[in-house]
Amino acid sequence: MKTFIVAIPFFDSKMSVSAYRLKSRAGGKLLGMMTEVMSMSDAVSSPGLDLVKTLGVEPLTGGCPLFIDINEYHLLMRVPQTLDITPELLVCVLPNSIKTDDTIIARCKELKELGFKVAVKGFLDGHTKNPLFEHLDYLIVDVRDFEIGEKFIATIKALSSLTTVVLNNIADMDTFNALSGIPKTLYSGRFFSEPITKGVTKIAPIKINALNLINRINQDDFDLGDIADTISQDPSLSISLLRFISTIMPRKIESIRNAVAILGQKEVKRWATTAVSLQLADDKPNEISKLSLIRARFAENLAKSYEMGIFSQSLFMMGLFSLLDVILEMPMEKAANEVALEENVREALVDNAGSHYKVLEFIHAYEHANWDEIAILMVKYNLELEEVTSAYVDALEWYKTLLDAIAEDSAEA
Repeated sequence: MKTFIVAIPFFDSKMSVSAYRLKSRAGGKLLGMMTEVMSMSDAVSSPGLDLVKTLGVEPLTGGCPLFIDINEYHLLMRVPQTLDITPELLVCVLPNSIKTDDTIIARCKELKELGFKVAVKGFLDGHTKNPLFEHLDYLIVDVRDFEIGEKFIATIKALSSLTTVVLNNIADMDTFNALSGIPKTLYSGRFFSEPITKGVTKIAPIKINALNLINRINQDDFDLGDIADTISQDPSLSISLLRFISTIMPRKIESIRNAVAILGQKEVKRWATTAVSLQLADDKPNEISKLSLIRARFAENLAKSYEMGIFSQSLFMMGLFSLLDVILEMPMEKAANEVALEENVREALVDNAGSHYKVLEFIHAYEHANWDEIAILMVKYNLELEEVTSAYVDALEWYKTLLDAIAEDSAEA
């Protein structure tokens, strides 16, 4: 697979994920191996559309709608209609520079009649009087282009009465809070995962128990009896453990101690790292859990590309706890003190330095579709395009498998 791809979440005002936007770039073009002259075949082809044909929507969005950029050629050639996906799950995003002649309008009407949604990036020429506007389901507005104030908010409120507005590239929670009261509006940007610089001084009891478990399993030779006692004090962790063990060895389990003894240190540690991360982020947007887990698997998968295979498990841990400050609502240095992290992981998360940080730096650039920075890092660390893409796609598929297993266990409980 010779394409970079990332799915960026769109939130509603309650911080629930409503959709994702696919950002992709052909690897050759990103790394300067293609000319800038676009042939007809280049115009009709699309890395994003090709990937949706291959993967479908589910691994990328978990069943939420997917926003994907298309151009005039894709629209005229009816490319979205060739995708083997449910039309209601695809939002076709057009550039605001598109010519809105009768043919373009007719194609948009055709898409909508089939169940697809239509969006435009930026304001149209002629604004709401443009003939395309009445056929829009979404208008995507980049907040970086405007001063956030009463005038801007009034404009967005007026637009949201006509169509759903997506406010893109929101940098921080202060900006999100200022805009989150607007009806029929979605929000996207770094705001939900920005580092915490100050926070609460107390941690909820349920989180203390989870952190205690992580601290215990990160000891060199932890006692399984102590681990069983810690798990037994938490119904949620106890249920999670029993469900986990039932998926790998269907048998009657007499007690938590029995379950822990059967699994052994290695499997208990593997289960606990994932289970605890989900519990810690239980009162946060679902995207925090998802992002933490995908970062963990992505980092683990990149170990080989960075020639750090012996550190694959600590890279997993680094990704898993890369949002610990957001989860615990305190600066990372203080949050890291709550968890017994090995020094390489702590150095990467707290100091943004060390051997592990170069992997985290790449992941940050990748998940925000910072293609220019990615290109530099690819060359700097001699990374192979297909290995990177496969590492990310595998992380998405691994996360979906994890969710499916959780959902299946919940249905049987």
